[in-house]
Amino acid sequence: MAADVETVVVGAGVVGLAIARALAGGGREVLVLERHAAAGQETSSRSSEVIHAGLYYPAESLKARFCVEGRRLLYDFARENGVPHARYGKLLVATTEADLPRLDAIAEKARANGVADVTFLSQSAALALEPELACVGALLSPSTGAIDSHALMLALEGHVRAGSGSVVLNTEVEDIAVEADGTFALATQSAGAAATLTAKNLVLAAGLGATRLGRMLPQRGSYAPPVTYPARGHYYVLEGRQPFRHLVYPLPQGAWLGIHLTLDLAGRARFGPDLEWRDDASTLFDDAAGARRARFEREIRRYWPGLPEGKLAEGYVGVRPKIYREGEVAPDFAIHDVRHHAIPRLVALYGIESPGLTSSLAIGAHVAALLPA
Repeated sequence: MAADVETVVVGAGVVGLAIARALAGGGREVLVLERHAAAGQETSSRSSEVIHAGLYYPAESLKARFCVEGRRLLYDFARENGVPHARYGKLLVATTEADLPRLDAIAEKARANGVADVTFLSQSAALALEPELACVGALLSPSTGAIDSHALMLALEGHVRAGSGSVVLNTEVEDIAVEADGTFALATQSAGAAATLTAKNLVLAAGLGATRLGRMLPQRGSYAPPVTYPARGHYYVLEGRQPFRHLVYPLPQGAWLGIHLTLDLAGRARFGPDLEWRDDASTLFDDAAGARRARFEREIRRYWPGLPEGKLAEGYVGVRPKIYREGEVAPDFAIHDVRHHAIPRLVALYGIESPGLTSSLAIGAHVAALLPA
């Protein structure tokens, strides 16, 4: 029996939309299902909106490959489609002499990843660019930037709809079965109405919901979907003008990039995210008795001593779909195809957090190539 649609993509975040765009752009029929009332309402709309250069990731990892290639594709796409963006550049700063060897190590890793434009700056050279910094040295990454993630998703959705694809909102996938002929049967709920949709190919790009969907699939052999652990990140915004022209990052602490200073496309400063492991995906801002604000101020003043008193305002909370627990080493992106789970014509994505936005177009092309025509 013929399937209702060639390919269903579950999840209309930036990665799901990029996958659908790659499929529809190749003339392939694709339907995106999204449980919320608009695209990108979970992780994609609550990030730093940074276009990363690819400095931190292990050489040959999916994160390194897709970040470097995705950055190039993203700048091209933004320029060609009128998506607001800015190539601000970034300063990765060492605030003590003991930190300088870590800058050298990150620069070497960046070069191994094909990021050829990173340069070391002495203290005087860094302060010539950003006089209010406190540092003993820095790496300058001129290809780091920022993008309007909401406009990006609107543009991607437009490409899907203009091609051979469509996006259906307010539709929850409640069960997935694999028929005898390999067709996927998806039980859905939309506005209280139950329905069943069949597809030849299936892509799970559901972010925080990926594990829940993966557990609906028949488990073959020893395969089990990775467990997703929600990790909250708070952002504060600066009230009033700020003196910086570049993004400013402290040295990373493990897989966490620290409380960094980013600029939106109007030049306003925001700080974050912090890292808070939780059992839920709440996006409510939590700052009991001002303790969180005080921690932010301490961290920011390590590289910007001139942060004005009382000028941090609560911003927003993002939740990242991590596939490791607190204290564990961060793994690579998990993009599972038939070689992993033994289910033909299924691609499941887990743990697509930073640099997921930067990598989105490269991930889209990669996943589209994994699905047979």
